[in-house]
Amino acid sequence: MSKLGLDFEKVAKARSLAKNIADNVQGFVEQYTTVAVERTLCRLIGIDGVDENQVPLPNVVVDTLKDKGVLGEGVLFFIANAMIETGLNPQAIAEKVADGSLDITKVVTRDSKKIADTLQPIIDENINKIRARRARREQYLDTIGEGPKPYLYIIVATGNIYEDVIQAQAGARQGADVIAVIRTTGQSLLDYVPYGATTEGFGGTFATQENFRIMRKALDEVGEEVGRYIRLCNYCSGLCMPEIAAMGALEGLDVMLNDALYGILFRDINMQRTLIDQYMSRIINGFAGVIINTGEDNYLTTADAVEAAHTVLASDLINEQLALSAGLKEEQMGLGHAFEMDPELENGFLYELAQAQMTREIFPKATLKYMPPTKFMTGNIFRGHIQDALFNMIGIWTNQGIQLLGMPTEAIHTPFMSDRYLSIENAKYIFNNMRSIGDEMEFKADGICRNRAKLVLDNTITLLEDINKEGLFTALEKGIFGDVKRPMNGGKGLQGVTMKGENYINPFVELMKGKN
Repeated sequence: MSKLGLDFEKVAKARSLAKNIADNVQGFVEQYTTVAVERTLCRLIGIDGVDENQVPLPNVVVDTLKDKGVLGEGVLFFIANAMIETGLNPQAIAEKVADGSLDITKVVTRDSKKIADTLQPIIDENINKIRARRARREQYLDTIGEGPKPYLYIIVATGNIYEDVIQAQAGARQGADVIAVIRTTGQSLLDYVPYGATTEGFGGTFATQENFRIMRKALDEVGEEVGRYIRLCNYCSGLCMPEIAAMGALEGLDVMLNDALYGILFRDINMQRTLIDQYMSRIINGFAGVIINTGEDNYLTTADAVEAAHTVLASDLINEQLALSAGLKEEQMGLGHAFEMDPELENGFLYELAQAQMTREIFPKATLKYMPPTKFMTGNIFRGHIQDALFNMIGIWTNQGIQLLGMPTEAIHTPFMSDRYLSIENAKYIFNNMRSIGDEMEFKADGICRNRAKLVLDNTITLLEDINKEGLFTALEKGIFGDVKRPMNGGKGLQGVTMKGENYINPFVELMKGKN
């Protein structure tokens, strides 16, 4: 039963339209690979490290194939043939490619069975590493447990991973359930992943495998201390989306920013590249038990939160279907929405409440990600704290999954530890005092909330019908989301897209997809 009186036949229609849109995208995606996907496969067979010029070895190997015009045959095809020819493991082969002593495009081509038999032990070894990481998380959840939902989500963003550790552990002791290590400005536009621990970054800290390892260890330590599992979040959006997803899977991340459309709209990454990359990244996230966070909330920072609410729901439905195509469970979908209306709007709280409840009812199993007010935050920290309190009230009322806590001074500077303490205190106070309000309260028939939810759903269906007619690529070119227009053949990273050749192989899709 819908508390908002939603017509679930309309919901089913909207979902069906979104599925058609996603299926059309998927038909395109499966014909292509990218440099990021191929670098991901390098990492999933154990290739790591850098050459003498500090270029990551996965980049060296993949760029060699791209420069020779044979990337479409796939990196695993060439690596496997080189393994048979030389008797070396993938890491040693990559090192020889880097020093120029081996050209993997010129070794003898073997039959497909020999290639598969050669790769299988390497694939099994690395898949088992990811399984072990997931089992470690589940063991912690079974023993020390975790905080109740909505998870309290805070950020650290010093630029120095070791300083981030101090702040993250402090946040966990104050009551946070999820620590998000904000990625340094611009990393999403790098077509490689930096190597090793980093101590300098602007507006955040570099996402590297070593930094993941350092923070995971720190959160496990503080989790044991406080008696609850602390989840680690980072970003696998951008030009290295599947590659960073693989690193996160290997190092035990729990939550990853992963959106099919965010990089296209807000980082001007080519739409073909992003939609191909998101598929592989979500297969990996699904297998690793990672909750993905999508970025629909960002639409309301560039478009009006009242007028564009239906674009958020439409995108959530498309993101859901693309995630299902990659084998991701509904419980792993942190579909995004936000509390972003102008605080001067009369009855704005009721509109926000209606939309949050609507999102929960349409996605009942999802670990929904609810974003705090940002667009209309000011330097008035007292007013900001009240806005965050209203946001927290809706979060507990509508049973959100992940509550990204607003900070009193986020309109001024990166939050201090004391800011985080006040935000956590605010949320815990409201969540405790209003724990069962959603069970107690009903929505008035033909009232503001019910009518708002109906309007948003109706507008969503109209939008999805339009997108279904012209396709997602054309819709993105027209600026359908966030009032941002992107050309299909423009943006960053298009040169890294290539059609799959007749020898192309990627066993990880079959081995990981839906095996979560």
